[in-house]
Amino acid sequence: MSLKQTVSKTLHSLRVGFIALTVFQFSLGGPLATSLQANEKDHTRTPIKHVIVIIGENRTFDHVFATYVPKSEDSVSNLLSKGIIKADGTPGPHFSKAAQFQAVAPFKKEFFISLDKSEKTPYQILPQPTLNFSPIATIFPPGTPANFLQAIEPSLDPGDVNLLTTGATTGFPQTFVLPDPDTRVQNFNVLPNGPFPLKGNALPYDSYTGDTTHRLFEMWQQSDCNIKNATRHNPSGCLNDLYPFVITTYTNIPDPAIRPIRDYLESLPYAPDSKCKPGHFYMINNDSPGFLPDGTVDTAGIANGGSIPPTNVRTIGEALNEEGISWAYYGGAYNAAVAFQHNPQSKDPFVLIGQAYCNICNFESYATAIMGDPAQRDAHIKDATDFFAAIDSETLPAVSFVKPDGLIDGHPASSKLDLFESMVKKTVEHLNARPDLFAETALIVTFDEGGGYYDSGYIQPLDFFGDGPRIPLIVVSPFSRGGHISHTYTDHVSILKFIERNWNLKPLTQRSRDNFPNPIVDDDDPYVPLNSPALGDLFDLFDFGRHGGNN
Repeated sequence: MSLKQTVSKTLHSLRVGFIALTVFQFSLGGPLATSLQANEKDHTRTPIKHVIVIIGENRTFDHVFATYVPKSEDSVSNLLSKGIIKADGTPGPHFSKAAQFQAVAPFKKEFFISLDKSEKTPYQILPQPTLNFSPIATIFPPGTPANFLQAIEPSLDPGDVNLLTTGATTGFPQTFVLPDPDTRVQNFNVLPNGPFPLKGNALPYDSYTGDTTHRLFEMWQQSDCNIKNATRHNPSGCLNDLYPFVITTYTNIPDPAIRPIRDYLESLPYAPDSKCKPGHFYMINNDSPGFLPDGTVDTAGIANGGSIPPTNVRTIGEALNEEGISWAYYGGAYNAAVAFQHNPQSKDPFVLIGQAYCNICNFESYATAIMGDPAQRDAHIKDATDFFAAIDSETLPAVSFVKPDGLIDGHPASSKLDLFESMVKKTVEHLNARPDLFAETALIVTFDEGGGYYDSGYIQPLDFFGDGPRIPLIVVSPFSRGGHISHTYTDHVSILKFIERNWNLKPLTQRSRDNFPNPIVDDDDPYVPLNSPALGDLFDLFDFGRHGGNN
């Protein structure tokens, strides 16, 4: 239930939910690119001709922006504005609003969505934060030549490659056996019951910190949702008060979890559909995709149960293809991942870095239509180096989703926020160097999920799969309303809704979340849709009228 304070610059911030979607992008070259992109310019609803989505890993909104103060007159809902903490991260006057609870004996052994007041009691002192896989040494030792680091991680800003060599938990033995307290955290063993900053004399911002539990069923439990707790400003009745307890306590899942979740959904006034179709299987937690990086089927992984067979689920890639709209998925270290797949015994560091490629993040790796077709795969599945080349050559596709590799994606324990920030900074620098391109581009920076970190924001249950804790979303564009903080309820599907509205596409399927309407709200409670389930389409982040175009 920790937060990391940051002075990151932000223009806009939103929320999202339980399940990480993923990212994709595309680059075309030569006459085909020029011709196709010229045709696309005539078919957008707004002046935005290029959308770039960069997705980091596992940070909630309060975890990153708990003490953010808007530069505009807009309000923001975070721990500071609510008086839960002060600007320095210490307890504020309303600190108790974020109090966390634990179950009292006899503890429920079956899966639960919520605990009654008689079944839980507040912590007097929080459980100690743990190192939980924080590295005791960096992969690249201090003193590694900068030119070598730049070659290994070309997505980093050159001045920041040294961050790959810093921040390890030196002097703090990691046994990978709990409890393994992170004694770098100030007052780690006497933490008051509420959010605390991940800081200390030996814990600067540039530090690897512990990972936390972040799985669907545990997140349902952490949210502690019960219609009996519902209020006008919190109609879902989610209290967000079981974060450390769920992380530190085992419960029997998943089979017993289905009925409690469906019962809760049915208790809500708007009765959200579970979205679970009879006779179908749904992936709840991370399983490897059916396709390996080079497009061959992972027969060995499927046979041992670690990978799922390729599916025919419709993806945004097919929807864009059908309308002739250029796109691609850019994965960090993708080319190296293909090389490593073909030569897993290699000692070449430029091949070994392929292990940092995130195969489960590539949404097309699960589906046959793109990954199973060599021509489609070659056209749309690219390396992050191709992304920067597409910007520099001004052959950027219409829709671009970019996934940094595992070393620089900001994931707790395996990465750091400053590494992810460096990749974003490099992207902005390359766009600024191409002002004509940037003039018609919207860069969206967000995270895949909350990663088990605490957030104080409203949760609107949409279906069996969430939503859940808020995450940050930042829009950078000449058409963005600078300094504006959006209060509209959104999630990852809002990015899809923006793409669909801008390029006049229909919803992906009849059952997908992009069918939900935009929220209708009261002025005094802008975060809670009156017409739930509802999701915004991000258009309120832009001012197209001021710069031309239409909505």
